[in-house]
Amino acid sequence: MASQIDPADRRRFVAHTEDLVSPKAVAGLYGRAEMLSRMPMKLQRWIVAHARGEEYMGFVVEPYCFFLAYEVTDEAAARRLLPPDYRLVPTAMFADETPRLCAILGAFTVHTSVFWGGRVELYLIAENTRTGMLTWVICDYESNTINYDPGEGFSAATTSRAVITTSHAGEVIIDVSSAERPHHLEVTAALPPAAMAPLDQRLWIDGNLSVDYGGRLMHTGSEPFGLIFDPGEMAQALRVPLDAVDVHRNTFGEAFRAAEPFEAACFPYSQHFLTTSYPQASPIRDQEGLESAVRARTARPT
Repeated sequence: MASQIDPADRRRFVAHTEDLVSPKAVAGLYGRAEMLSRMPMKLQRWIVAHARGEEYMGFVVEPYCFFLAYEVTDEAAARRLLPPDYRLVPTAMFADETPRLCAILGAFTVHTSVFWGGRVELYLIAENTRTGMLTWVICDYESNTINYDPGEGFSAATTSRAVITTSHAGEVIIDVSSAERPHHLEVTAALPPAAMAPLDQRLWIDGNLSVDYGGRLMHTGSEPFGLIFDPGEMAQALRVPLDAVDVHRNTFGEAFRAAEPFEAACFPYSQHFLTTSYPQASPIRDQEGLESAVRARTARPT
């Protein structure tokens, strides 16, 4: 289903999202987050529950964010990372790919209202059996900036090296190592052979309306949160041929996934999202509700 967002509304939504991001404000928040990370978890969660300020933050993923999809080979091990009431379901990044139980690794640079930097995230794709929503379950991550998750609260940068960039030759270059865990992702992908291809809409649209935390990041009582975005941003992406992708090293999720990816995707443009400043349940359940939420935030006063 094509996006029904008017081009003028789309541009206003993009401008609104970008306008929420202030480098000065982000710089000020870094020290506060480091201070909060030294507090007991019970106090951190109380502060989050009683935080006041802007309900939504701007979340901008910069161009050439890169994703690798791997088949899950040890279903029992993967299931142990899921929160209660979730089950693994087959999916794929592109619309014409054979669905399979799936772990996806994403590498991207972001600027947001509260942090700015690079992240690598490991997701399991599962269905919430209470809501029926397909969900990206974040099971692990590494980042060169401040972080917050329900399981471990606030933290400073976790990486010893964080390279997520491109070259003039059309390469995506990723080299991210953890300073705290044996995580290391080193990938080079050549984009000239890639071509735009339709994405699986349930994964990329419905799935981004329900995002949750698993593994070391989950906490009993936390709710899945959703993103607000123009669904047209998830219509297609660059499908990168696997012979153009060189995974030099990847230790993320190696205990339960195949050794080699079955898909590679890259978004060659910025993606603009709104999301709650801290994880909160979202009432949006489908593309129609998503488009209404976008329009509500671009309406001009009458």
